Amino acid sequence: MKRPERVVLSGQYVDLVPLDPAAHGDALFEATSAREHEALWAYLPEGPFADRASFDKYLQDRARAEDAIFLAVVDRASRRAVGYGSFMRIEPAHRVVEVGHILYTPALQRTRGATEAMYLMARYVFEDLEYRRYEWKCNAENLASRRAALRLGFTFEGIFRQHMIVKGRNRDTAWFSMLDREWPGRKTAFERWLAPDNFDDKGRQKTRLESLR
Repeated sequence: MKRPERVVLSGQYVDLVPLDPAAHGDALFEATSAREHEALWAYLPEGPFADRASFDKYLQDRARAEDAIFLAVVDRASRRAVGYGSFMRIEPAHRVVEVGHILYTPALQRTRGATEAMYLMARYVFEDLEYRRYEWKCNAENLASRRAALRLGFTFEGIFRQHMIVKGRNRDTAWFSMLDREWPGRKTAFERWLAPDNFDDKGRQKTRLESLR
């Protein structure tokens, strides 16, 4: 069975490329290391990082990982890394994979590129890998992540109580999924939302993604 690979996924607004500490470290550290950015790490298992050396080691470990495939989100206009995500909990025998370890810097949040990155990853899972199930999990207290999952077309499946210990604290986990039979409709909605004519001359959306499904 196919496994996710360190591929390049190209879009209109962003490209997803294999995470490269040398190429992406400067931009990612600059956008995530200041005190005002500590909230970006609140629900991630690692971070924030006190110094560049520890951040670089983290990126190097992620770039070499085999149990999770990390892709950087690169803005096509600036050519700078503005976030990353990963394919994780990979189960080729069941054709199931999870999207996780998502970090969006302020420059990426609430942009067309932010949505397009998730579209590109989902398209790769369903069309290139031909997987059956695509999962999204998050801390049940992370309301922003739960809203994002629903907006993107994942279905809420419930709460796994006391599922994990993260940074010394209990984590109840909210589970979401998207299935292969649902993908054609989700894909159509993504592509209609991402189309340039869905945005006015100030970049504001005309139709919400949820309304297109």
